[in-house]
Amino acid sequence: MIKIVIPKTDVFILKQKQLGDISEPKLSSIYGFTDYRKIPRDVAGIYMFFNKNGELLYCGQTVKLRQRIRSHFNGTTVINFNLDEVYKIAVFFVPDALDREIYESYIINKLEAKYNIDKVFFRKVEPLPNSNNHN
Repeated sequence: MIKIVIPKTDVFILKQKQLGDISEPKLSSIYGFTDYRKIPRDVAGIYMFFNKNGELLYCGQTVKLRQRIRSHFNGTTVINFNLDEVYKIAVFFVPDALDREIYESYIINKLEAKYNIDKVFFRKVEPLPNSNNHN
């Protein structure tokens, strides 16, 4: 058996609410996230979107963390859930491509990512109607 340990988060950002007086300038944000600068531009790694209850919504991997995360929020990628549900974004740095693939698949299944479609093994797959089941 292979033992995989999810690394500690290198960076996380939380959704911010507009605080202060209504007359103050509105926070510049995308879906309430204002601290994208904390995520390095050209660093490879794993990113995870969590809801307020700490449930993993989505896990992905990329060679450019900040650009990929922002692409989910600015509409340049297809994503199958409401981005308003995302409360926390957590990332950890993984330079090696094979390591990223392994961590992504492991996290998706170990934490049962709600909206991932690919690399999912924890959901029960129902047989197709009219399939020839030979049990």
